[in-house]
Amino acid sequence: MFKAGDKVRIVRCEDDPRAIGRTGRIVDEVPPGPLTEGRWTVDRISWLIGPVLCHTSELRLA
Repeated sequence: MFKAGDKVRIVRCEDDPRAIGRTGRIVDEVPPGPLTEGRWTVDRISWLIGPVLCHTSELRLA
């Protein structure tokens, strides 16, 4: 389970394939729910890529 501020590597991303292979930080203070369809919000990926939503299986701790 991730927590806010965790640095993660994006190994897959349905939301934005440009984020694959990059690292970012988890934004969510609580585990994701129905509003995000169970996906985590990852930010600080790149100045060209805004926050993305990723499933737990698409992320690894960096």
